[in-house]
Amino acid sequence: MAIRKNTEIVLEPEHCGVPGEDGKLPRKSHHSEATKSNLVSRLNRVEGQIRGIKGMIEKDTYCDDVLNQIAAAQSALNSVGRLLLEGHMKSCVVERIEAGETEVIDELLITVNKLLK
Repeated sequence: MAIRKNTEIVLEPEHCGVPGEDGKLPRKSHHSEATKSNLVSRLNRVEGQIRGIKGMIEKDTYCDDVLNQIAAAQSALNSVGRLLLEGHMKSCVVERIEAGETEVIDELLITVNKLLK
């Protein structure tokens, strides 16, 4: 998308690696519609699993069965995280490194450490 600014055309940033007019990164992703749909679908399933776990607790379901469902929900959520991380590294991180913004590596390491906890 383009905007007119003092008769010159300035391209609006449409991805995470281009600073805006204020010099700061817009901090937006640029996932395809198919990727967004996949992630939302996976998150909807996780949401359903969480509701199911809540119901199991309310019905006094055997603890081991509840714990197995919690493990399944955590695994599904970790899958979403891995997909997002892969896309982030292949797009945003690469773009920012190519733009000379090597501080993105420190940001990435902090994020990976949080995911590994």
